[in-house]
Amino acid sequence: MSGHGCPSLVIAPQWIGDAVMTEPLLRQLHSRGERLTVGALPWVASVYRAMPHVADIIEFPFAHGGLHLRERRRLATQMHGQFEIAYICPNSFKSALLPFFAGIPKRVGYWGEMRFGLLTHRLKTPSSRQQLPMVAFYAALCGDDVRHDPPQLQLTSTDVRATLDQFGLSYGNYYVLAPGSEYGEAKRWPIHHFAALASQLDAPVVLLGSGKEAGLCSNIARICNKNKHLRVNLAGKTSLMQAMCVVSACKATISNDSGLMHIAAGFGVPQVAIFGSSSPQHTPPLNAHAHVLWLKNDATYQPPLDCTPCFQRICPLGHTRCLNDISAASVLRLL
Repeated sequence: MSGHGCPSLVIAPQWIGDAVMTEPLLRQLHSRGERLTVGALPWVASVYRAMPHVADIIEFPFAHGGLHLRERRRLATQMHGQFEIAYICPNSFKSALLPFFAGIPKRVGYWGEMRFGLLTHRLKTPSSRQQLPMVAFYAALCGDDVRHDPPQLQLTSTDVRATLDQFGLSYGNYYVLAPGSEYGEAKRWPIHHFAALASQLDAPVVLLGSGKEAGLCSNIARICNKNKHLRVNLAGKTSLMQAMCVVSACKATISNDSGLMHIAAGFGVPQVAIFGSSSPQHTPPLNAHAHVLWLKNDATYQPPLDCTPCFQRICPLGHTRCLNDISAASVLRLL
């Protein structure tokens, strides 16, 4: 059942980048008349506040990991009778529990792990050989002809201006460097390369990331502290919404394959995305103004990187050539 005013619940992924990549799915559901409520963990909820087609957001009171059965049952009781359809974006068993407990009549998702009885409409999970780009993977949940539109995020000018004023930034007059990646060091361009790049840019630099990445950003600022340009280290000092505001108004973003890379793509800002152990064929920045650096695709790079993508947190061969051999000069040429 779908159509005008149909109340639908979307269970969001737990990663910021994946949340951004669900936007084309939500836009398509909205366009066919569904009224969307997104259930999300607190650290990704702000992503959905930048999607005007989302009517409501429920922040789940769940910590990372664990089934939290009591909390899910309690929340499901409050939701009972409110929704006609649930779209479960993650593949995990626990993500399908709440719609099941809430008695939502139509529950759509991929087979995932042990979810046969929890879903009423099941999509076959693509094999590793058939692995879809994640935007297409999520968009397929709508069941219609799948459009591979890029994600589109929107913020109010009031929110953006307030954030820029708070941190002393001028619209379009600074670069954002995002040196972190939650998954692990095999996705992180070395900090000495970030520092070398920061020292050569023609505008102030803002270092952005989570509290866990504040040390990385501090090290970059310390390495290039002779640079005359302002370096503002905002890692761990912003909310996700503030970080999104900063990214949306920048001159360009330089990042690893990370949540902030997808945030930049969602706002359509110029960006350079640096890939190492992961693949831009699977999680690319879907942005007409994006440049991707991945030595796997560089025919002039020798010897070829047959080991990537390995999708490991730490390089299993110990050299991380896929990132170490990308120079600051190669990034600078793309800006």
